[in-house]
Amino acid sequence: MHGEYKVPGGKLVVADVAVVDGRLADVQISGDFFLEPAEALADLRAALNGLPATASVEDMVSAQRAGLRPGAALIGFTFESVAIAVRRALGVAKTWRDYEWQVIDSKAVPPAMHLALDDVLAREVAAGRRPPTLRFWEWERPAIIIGNFQSLKNEVDQEATARFGVQVVRRVTGGGAMFVEPGSTITYSLYAPADLVADMDFAASYAFLDAWVLKALNDLGIDAFYKPLNDIASSKGKIGGAAQKRYAGGTVLHHVTMAYDMDAAKMMQVLRIGREKISDKGIASAAKRVDPVRSQTGLERRTVIERMKQTFVDLHGGTPGDITPAEYAAAEQLVQEKFGTEAWLHHVP
Repeated sequence: MHGEYKVPGGKLVVADVAVVDGRLADVQISGDFFLEPAEALADLRAALNGLPATASVEDMVSAQRAGLRPGAALIGFTFESVAIAVRRALGVAKTWRDYEWQVIDSKAVPPAMHLALDDVLAREVAAGRRPPTLRFWEWERPAIIIGNFQSLKNEVDQEATARFGVQVVRRVTGGGAMFVEPGSTITYSLYAPADLVADMDFAASYAFLDAWVLKALNDLGIDAFYKPLNDIASSKGKIGGAAQKRYAGGTVLHHVTMAYDMDAAKMMQVLRIGREKISDKGIASAAKRVDPVRSQTGLERRTVIERMKQTFVDLHGGTPGDITPAEYAAAEQLVQEKFGTEAWLHHVP
């Protein structure tokens, strides 16, 4: 049985295994990683041979750690990545291609409606009524989207938002505030089965779910890389940020907003970005922290989105889809009950 796992920002790990009497046998680990000394590869194989075929990632990691000779160094891969490759070989860890993806690129809707659609579509995937989905957003109006746990008064200058006509909404995921305007932002959501990242911790899953985006940006000539925990960055500054929510029904909502273009002066007026926020960035202004996609490509926003969609389909498959009337209706009701209410917006004052 054969399994592969590409470490986000790292190397490819390949596992070829057999199962005899319910235990791993003839385990072979290979890939384009680095390992010093080379003889340590035998340690990894020996540590895995004989483990139950039902062993968890944690079990496999513990066995490898205990069996690796002192002073050995894994470069470009980890014990966890070896375990994921083995579990993929066994068919108990899923890959992107194990699912039939749908790609949605739909009409512009109000900010609160986007947040409601995220919740509705995630639950529809969990219930099995919708396939795993990638959705690109179109913004109807300027907005600030604050994280679930952020203080409204600390993050937003509400007098400035009123003056500029910027709507403020709160999402279900954590993370920081985002300022968006129509035509200046690229936003997408993944509604992914939890099994896709079941063997990963939160930090690893962020980079894993956005690896296709980095390839798309790199192919466009953008110097993009992942900066833990949740930033897509370049050598010139931050490009975008990700946030996640795990649903009890078995779905991961993972959404990302990237700056295609930006009005830095307006952003600095509507957001209260304090010194503490940027104290570890080595910069004097939050405006200098962001590097829009347009500055590195010169391409039109829709051209960038089309390239992103094509990269996703080339790597992971996918067919065009749309939001159903029933999903729109459910989202509209959720706007009335939650995302469009003052109670939800002010639940952290």
